[in-house]
Amino acid sequence: MQILVLTKPVPDPAAGAERLGADFRLDRAASPTVVNGNDEYALEAALQLVEAHGGEVIVLSMAPANAAETMRKALAMGATRGIHVTDPALEGADMPTTIRVLAAEAKAEPFDLLLAGIDTSDGMGGAVAAGVAAQLGLPLLSSAASIEPIRETETVRVKRLSAKGYDVIEAPMPAVVACTQALGAPRYPSLKGIMAARSREIASRSLADIGPDVAPPGGWATKVLEAEPPSARAAGRVVREPAADAAREIADFLADRRII
Repeated sequence: MQILVLTKPVPDPAAGAERLGADFRLDRAASPTVVNGNDEYALEAALQLVEAHGGEVIVLSMAPANAAETMRKALAMGATRGIHVTDPALEGADMPTTIRVLAAEAKAEPFDLLLAGIDTSDGMGGAVAAGVAAQLGLPLLSSAASIEPIRETETVRVKRLSAKGYDVIEAPMPAVVACTQALGAPRYPSLKGIMAARSREIASRSLADIGPDVAPPGGWATKVLEAEPPSARAAGRVVREPAADAAREIADFLADRRII
């Protein structure tokens, strides 16, 4: 099987507060990066599928030039090779442009499955997998808790998380799968994997390589206008009435705020 996994280098949550530039965008050059957590779950699922069925796992990222080293962790986990789309013209790209760029590069890389994390910790948009599937004209299997390729029929069956439990859905391959943490925790890179990752290929692609028309000539469709820290947490309210009165007061409190 050929499995393409979308991975995004994101600011390291353990590194402290993220820095914003004068344009209110994240200063990625000043922020240590790691592979997006949910993408690691997608990568783990891909590695297990290849271990069971054969093939290779390719990681695909659109990120600044300094992100190549972050991608090496994905290679150290076991991915065969990487593709790094980077270009100064893509700095600050919005989600529609990101989707078009990733889809354009994916078209050049034949695959059976394209896996992506359900969302990213920096943007939290959760729409890239769906957008890439739409651009490629492929089925999307979302919120995957298990992935089962069926080679006899060239289909893939997914157990999808839903409000009532699970849905079991099936689609022909190639297909796009948005992955959740229910797939299982990602492995730690072994020393052997870390050493091997140093020699594994990360191919660099520029906007000219994949088609400059994927970036809108008029600029991005969205722009950050301002940013401010969240308000300080207000003092809590303690309910000390007897149980029946306390329940009524809490219900009224929630109803006033349209929570229930």
